[in-house]
Amino acid sequence: MKTLITLILSIFIASVCFSQPIPPDSLYLGLPRPGDSAVIFAPGLISIAGRKESAVTISPDGKSIIYSIEFYPSPGNPYTMHIEYKNNKWQPPENTSFTSGRKTNEPFFAFNGNRIYMSANLTLNQVGTMDLAYVTRNDTVWSQPVSMGTPPNTTSDQYHPCIVADTSVYFSSSAGLITCSRYHNGAYLPRVTIPYPVNYANTTQTWGDPYVSPDESYMIFKSTRPGGFGGNDLYISYKKQNGKWTNPKNLGNKINTQYDERAGDVTPDGNYMTFGSNDDMYWVSTGFVNRLRQTNFIPYLMYQIPNKTDSLGHVISFTIPDSTFVDDDGNNTLTYSAALKNGNPLPSWLQFNPSTRTFSGLPVSPETDSIRVTVTDTANATANCVFVLKIENHTSIRQLNGGLNDYKLFQNYPNPFNPSTTIKFSLPKSEFVSLIIYDVLGKEVENVFSGLLKAGSYNAEFNAANIPSGIYFYSLKSNSFSDRKKMVVLK
Repeated sequence: MKTLITLILSIFIASVCFSQPIPPDSLYLGLPRPGDSAVIFAPGLISIAGRKESAVTISPDGKSIIYSIEFYPSPGNPYTMHIEYKNNKWQPPENTSFTSGRKTNEPFFAFNGNRIYMSANLTLNQVGTMDLAYVTRNDTVWSQPVSMGTPPNTTSDQYHPCIVADTSVYFSSSAGLITCSRYHNGAYLPRVTIPYPVNYANTTQTWGDPYVSPDESYMIFKSTRPGGFGGNDLYISYKKQNGKWTNPKNLGNKINTQYDERAGDVTPDGNYMTFGSNDDMYWVSTGFVNRLRQTNFIPYLMYQIPNKTDSLGHVISFTIPDSTFVDDDGNNTLTYSAALKNGNPLPSWLQFNPSTRTFSGLPVSPETDSIRVTVTDTANATANCVFVLKIENHTSIRQLNGGLNDYKLFQNYPNPFNPSTTIKFSLPKSEFVSLIIYDVLGKEVENVFSGLLKAGSYNAEFNAANIPSGIYFYSLKSNSFSDRKKMVVLK
């Protein structure tokens, strides 16, 4: 009995010792903790001159550090290495068992630390597409990579998986866009591309390298955008209550540099972010997550204002939808203004009401104007949109060969019509004439022509694109002649 008790006690003590957490002074390789300014992560051990490290992931218990090498000493196939805390000390770096004979890159610890996700080619000899895959650990032995299936995978490459709390995965697609596959009822749903303003901020494929917090409250990714520090910078976007993402904010010059930044992954305790910059790995405090959440969001253009074409003589009135611009700071924070693209005031005939976002006016001559609409938020940050307003004379007068010896107004042809018709008339002498369209109430719809014409026969083209279906009248008048006829617009 005594022997049995001693054996049980020994097993208990051994299991307790084995499961003890890593000492705080050994956590993160015993490195000094960074503050708000990024510093190199494990110089000479993980960050080595002449070698490009692409991502670092740390197990939830802090005892395993897995990292990927994109090339060393020259471009080649990516592979992964690991450092383990065993026997009360950190062991030397080694290649991972699952990287032999294949490309493995951008590892990510998930769940209880017994699974690592990555991008990998599943066939040996380093051929095949890069799939989203995972390896599982049994005691200290890792399996070979297993595909996450289709979806989220396709026949094209995919990169940099990040698993969130509900097992959904965010990653970079072969199109260079940040993408998500939700996990539902034990399977992954078809991938969905994250919309603007996270993606599509430029025409450059930046691959994103998304890190999304387990609760999906924020996303860190790389991108090339106006106002950056050079190359790819790291940005943060926050998830809104409606499920959309805010306008991304640059993480600033304590993190971003003139070089490419990449793979901003947060440690399991949420206190630090590791990321790549200038071929080395860096880390920094995650204090920026809450700090930037409190700063002003710059408004942005969501929907381009379409170009407008209208007719001379028509009263113009159109309103910019309130969904055109977005300010993630909340509602009713934007004030509107409008001017010509070059900064000059709008034409004298065109007015803009900022409170209703409405343009109105009666154009006096054919013209084409590039108009800039600007919104300004309460912090004086701005966004703008340029569109073209073109005023055309949709009617034209064309003199025909020959002439008549009398006044004559002919029936328009075709009639009914949509949207154009031709009105023919003749004059026996040179004089001032007007050709005007009226509705059934006698209200002027359009002044087709008013001016001096020589004797002869004429065709006038009338375009009814801007008026509704119905019965209208056209009237030809001069000092010595007047006639009118009926026309039908049928749409």
